[in-house]
Amino acid sequence: MARRRQSVTIKHVAADAGVSLQTVSRVINDEPNVRPAMKERVQASIDKLGYIPSIAARRMSGSRSYLILALNDRERTIADWQARGGNDWVDQMLLGGMLKCAELGYRMIFELVDTHSDHVERELNAALVALEPDGVILTPPHSDNPLITTMLAKRKVPFARIGSIGNGGGIPLVMGDEGAARMASEYLADLGHTRIGFIAGPRDYQLSAWRKDGWLAVMRERGLPHDDLCVRGDFGYESGVACARALLALPERPTAIIASSDQMTFAAMDVAQQMGLAIPADLSLISFDNTPAAKLRTPSLTAIDQPVAATMSRAVELLIAANRGEDPPGESEVIEPGLIVRESTAAPTPSA
Repeated sequence: MARRRQSVTIKHVAADAGVSLQTVSRVINDEPNVRPAMKERVQASIDKLGYIPSIAARRMSGSRSYLILALNDRERTIADWQARGGNDWVDQMLLGGMLKCAELGYRMIFELVDTHSDHVERELNAALVALEPDGVILTPPHSDNPLITTMLAKRKVPFARIGSIGNGGGIPLVMGDEGAARMASEYLADLGHTRIGFIAGPRDYQLSAWRKDGWLAVMRERGLPHDDLCVRGDFGYESGVACARALLALPERPTAIIASSDQMTFAAMDVAQQMGLAIPADLSLISFDNTPAAKLRTPSLTAIDQPVAATMSRAVELLIAANRGEDPPGESEVIEPGLIVRESTAAPTPSA
């Protein structure tokens, strides 16, 4: 009968390196005041023996949990999953956050909380008590929910705020939403479009206002009409249908539309095609999100590519640094988006 391989423990590492258990623990926990030569020596033994530190053991050795808690909006996330529409916001969150946590010896826990619920404080408190995370990442609209941010501040739990300028504490990170809307608007104006419609997102997302501001700034700078060209949806498909119908029913309809989510852009595309409008000959479309479905549509969608994974990765870095006593950035950190040009945009035709 084959002998079961004995698991490698911190004691084996200490014996192999010829150091104390406390020294190995300090190296594993990346604590200060460990000489570089000693750190290399211990790390060499860790690599040779294939030792994998236990989070439970690390938690017992100090005040850190080595867990980062990421919160996302329950209602919208579940709706996206049930629709199976190809929205990969959560995938990108996990890609950036989990990989960075693993790289730095942490683990990420993903939780859904309904920011509109009267029970939000109770739900969050239960998660904090159960997990004791070293940091929390808030995504919109949680990022600017005072019930959530106040609770975290009172409990002295470091938290990062995606899509927020950080009023009320925390580490703010933004994905350049105003600049992204400017980029999209300028691209369409440079193509020759003079009537550019904009479908904004819901008011409880601060980034909705930033995107509208970016579009409106370009309209004003270029001397283009805008008074009747902005409508508001909720990021979902059905709201996009209503918004697109309102814009395309105008006596002088827009020749281009920027929508604040892929789902609203898909809706605008479907409404336009039902009306007999060709894309992009009669109507150019630009979307936010750049989910996988954007490039699979016919025609494929020109889209703002939001750096969700990179932003989550940076949030993890900053939270772990805060746990080590490092000061967070003094201002919102901007992770820049990009514009991916595909088939849904072109210069307006004389008849459009």
